[in-house]
Amino acid sequence: MPFSTLFDTILLGLVEGLTEFLPVSSTGHLILADDLLGFKGPPGQVFEIVIQLGAILAVCVLYIRKLFAVAIGAPVDPAARRFILNLLWAFLPAAVVGLLAHGFIKSVLFSPWVVSVTLIAGGLAILVIERVRPAPIHHDVDTLPALTAFKIGCAQVVAMIPGVSRAGATIMGAMLFKVDRRTATEFSFFLAIPTMVAATCYDLYKNRALLSFDDLQVIAIGFVVAFLSALVVVRALIGFVGRHGFAPFAWYRIVVGALMLGLLIAR
Repeated sequence: MPFSTLFDTILLGLVEGLTEFLPVSSTGHLILADDLLGFKGPPGQVFEIVIQLGAILAVCVLYIRKLFAVAIGAPVDPAARRFILNLLWAFLPAAVVGLLAHGFIKSVLFSPWVVSVTLIAGGLAILVIERVRPAPIHHDVDTLPALTAFKIGCAQVVAMIPGVSRAGATIMGAMLFKVDRRTATEFSFFLAIPTMVAATCYDLYKNRALLSFDDLQVIAIGFVVAFLSALVVVRALIGFVGRHGFAPFAWYRIVVGALMLGLLIAR
């Protein structure tokens, strides 16, 4: 593997791990980074999708006790079954829309122009939601009503537009549905597991005939780097948003989106 490819792969893995759980759009950042670096990875944006699973693995590791308790308790514990059902209800909208619109999303919306605009729009939306959000009444992921979980899942559908941010859409949606910041962030972590596992498996299946051994090497390196960098972010994020809220991420989105739009227009 050429050194330049290795460097780009490691850098993109870092970008993915550091942004997956922040409301700034990891996919959008990868698309912008691909464009700036001139990175030509595996076909069909498989690299950009699959390495997200490395970041998701970080959540599984950090919340292993919670996930293990739910898995073991599901046959006898109503709370564990409710948690699983809530994840399924929240996952369902994205699963349906993703299957129906997969081709359009990948061929039309995976564009630096789209990402730049949605970064700015999403940043403005976060600033508004932080001001108008209703007082929270839900303070624990284990006690979320099924309807609230489903509505959060509907909010996640918007994140299929690159640049919107899956984490941003689910967290902001949850806050509008009267979920407190910490619980909204944790539920976003857990919802990422079925969502990204399904997206990864589907993309690998759709592009299985196009992948080479070199492609798999690139994906593996990006996967590991994304996993390691995401471990750091997940540990720190809940404490950070508890102290500062999401406004810093909103302003970051606006600045990055505006700078990238300027670069695109100047070309």
